[in-house]
Amino acid sequence: MTDLDGRTYLITGANTGIGRATALELGRRGATLYLACRTEAKTRPVMDEIRANGNDDVHFLPLDLGDLASVRACAEAFLAEDQPLHVLINNAGLAGQRGLTKDGFEKTFGVNHLGHYLLTELLLDRLKESAPARIVNVASKAHYKARGIDWSALESPTKTTTGLDEYQTSKLANVLHAKELARRLEGTGVTTYSLHPGVIASDVWREVPWPFRSLMTMFMKSIEDGAKTSLHCATSEEAASESGLYYDESRVKEPNPVALKVALQDELRERSEAWIASRAATGRRGSAKAPGAEHNAPPS
Repeated sequence: MTDLDGRTYLITGANTGIGRATALELGRRGATLYLACRTEAKTRPVMDEIRANGNDDVHFLPLDLGDLASVRACAEAFLAEDQPLHVLINNAGLAGQRGLTKDGFEKTFGVNHLGHYLLTELLLDRLKESAPARIVNVASKAHYKARGIDWSALESPTKTTTGLDEYQTSKLANVLHAKELARRLEGTGVTTYSLHPGVIASDVWREVPWPFRSLMTMFMKSIEDGAKTSLHCATSEEAASESGLYYDESRVKEPNPVALKVALQDELRERSEAWIASRAATGRRGSAKAPGAEHNAPPS
């Protein structure tokens, strides 16, 4: 019960699916937990179960990753707790939802990448202060299908019927993000990871239209299986000395070659910073021209 005693974890999307299974296991092992989710009512059953297993050190943080103001408020609320942060698990995600976020980004990209990007940046100093620390991005093997990033599509509503092409792009961004962070944080004691949790029958697919959703989830793995690689990256001694790598079934695996392009990693960071700054300056749906379009590619 105490092998993670004194270690603080912040997990997004911990009220359901892989995030829930991850939180329950970390709680069982004695970690201090902050569960960042959209509603407390839906998170309370997970917190109650963790407490019933003997760990009262679990806390709720309101977070809507599709609203950058909410992301800022979540980070501010955590920092006000004056707690260390040893592991940030960027777990929450969606697939199949169509439209725009509150800030005017393609919905899947805005939630799966941009919201997590901002949260990570806002918590980065605390992670450095708490080192050794880790940042874990839950990506997907779907990123292999992305041929690049069509930057122009990211400030437009979802174009495809199922939203799966957009999902692939967002998961590529998760891998690129972990790679870029590993280079930027070298020598700080903060290590980064991206991973494929397995093809899991979780709520991430809840907005995929019927009957596609039924066919997709028929042979998927359980959420407990899906949490194993997240837990490996977040807790294992084996992974402690590794950074920027991509994992599948708790083992290092080569990602999509596109994710290895340093110029694309850097461009994603530059554009993410510009988008966030423009929204902070203009409110909702401001537009910013980020540097460079030389790495544009057709949507996957």
